[in-house]
Amino acid sequence: MTTSPLATDWLTLPEIVERTGEPLGRVRRMLDEKQLIGSRRDGTFKVPALFLVDDAPLSSLRGTVIVLLDAGFTEDEAIDWLLADEESIGRAPIEALRAGRKSEVRRVAQTLA
Repeated sequence: MTTSPLATDWLTLPEIVERTGEPLGRVRRMLDEKQLIGSRRDGTFKVPALFLVDDAPLSSLRGTVIVLLDAGFTEDEAIDWLLADEESIGRAPIEALRAGRKSEVRRVAQTLA
């Protein structure tokens, strides 16, 4: 069971370019390759700031996003799941990923198919 989403800042593509120091084309490639994932919020495409660590994409995010998409999630649903408290993990999946608990998060994500 999931509950309210974790509070996070949402970054526009220009803000991601500024934070990562990467050109816009590379940031778009990160999105295409699922190293980052975002959605239209308030009419503008944005990425949760929690998906970046040390101004780079969280390394464990890509594989987890792919597991969720393979389970039938849309990108919006995957973002919402990553940011919501997940009872079986005891916290929001993105917090667990940031804490190095990639295997546990992916195991739970695979059960959602």
